[in-house]
Amino acid sequence: MTEAILLVGGKGTRLRPLTVHTPKPMVRAAGVPFLTHQLARARAAGVEHIVLATSYLAEVFEPYFGDGASMGLHIEYVTEEEPLGTGGAIRNVASRLHSGPDDPVLVFNGDILTGLDIRRLVSTHETTGADVSLHLTKVSDPRAYGLVPTDDSGRVLAFLEKPQTPEEIVIDQINAGAYVFRRSVIDTIPHGRPVSVERETFPDLLEAGAHLQGMVDSTYWLDLGTPAAFVRGSADLVLGRAPSPALPGRCGDRLVLPTATVAPDAKLTGGTVVGEGAFVAEGARVFGSTILPGAVIEPGAVITDSLIGTRARVGERSVLTGTVIGDDAVVGADNELRDGARIWCNAEIPAGAVRFSSDQ
Repeated sequence: MTEAILLVGGKGTRLRPLTVHTPKPMVRAAGVPFLTHQLARARAAGVEHIVLATSYLAEVFEPYFGDGASMGLHIEYVTEEEPLGTGGAIRNVASRLHSGPDDPVLVFNGDILTGLDIRRLVSTHETTGADVSLHLTKVSDPRAYGLVPTDDSGRVLAFLEKPQTPEEIVIDQINAGAYVFRRSVIDTIPHGRPVSVERETFPDLLEAGAHLQGMVDSTYWLDLGTPAAFVRGSADLVLGRAPSPALPGRCGDRLVLPTATVAPDAKLTGGTVVGEGAFVAEGARVFGSTILPGAVIEPGAVITDSLIGTRARVGERSVLTGTVIGDDAVVGADNELRDGARIWCNAEIPAGAVRFSSDQ
């Protein structure tokens, strides 16, 4: 059908400590690197050639995905020496594209989990003759996003900054992070310097009279930029709320990967994932959480809406809610960690050191 660019160069600072050793698209969601879900959905829509625009920890991607043949894809890798922004990254990989000047090129942000109908977006682009087509979605609270008003035909009228007052919320449509570019438009993006498509490329094209088309698709959409959102996205994949051909098992309340060990009386619900080689001991209760490979959950621990890093350990009877534990960290027995807590990689919390209730 077409070829695609995947923007996977961000540092994922909002996700630290998950991204200390792992680039954001390679953090595991529902048992596999999140990027696997995006690649699989693109392939299912007919995409065969994908260029990954990498930067942060760029050396991690190719050893895992190789040339893409195992997924029915041809994958190429281009690394930015200096961060170039969304537009700069797109322009930086242009030489690897095979498309003709008028052919469509898909572009995806590497941190969006979506049920977008990719074929419909491309079809909309082609039938309207647009220069760029944007996936738009409607959100209940658009204050954290730029707004994209359109006319009755879906043609984009403006790009508005994040609204600061209720009066500025003129529409609930936002840029959802997936685009189709006419190939020749990519070559108009300045080369060799940082460029933002949202703040520079799209507004400049609009001012120059280009045709930017919006397509509202309000199926599942989630920005995985925060730990809470990432944990939720992984659980939604397991539960079947978010679609993916790459789920390594059947949808359900839990996903236990091969070589993981779960005690018979441990309770796993809410889309919980237990990664390869991880161990969940007797009496543990895990709800809507991600246990990465090699992690250990000791007897009686209660974990809710949290992510436990690779080879990390959670001690007996510790209670974690909305918490992220970094790789190789140790939380001793009888601790209580609440929403927003982030334990850094290799850190150690002694038994009973953090409490919100009496120790009795």
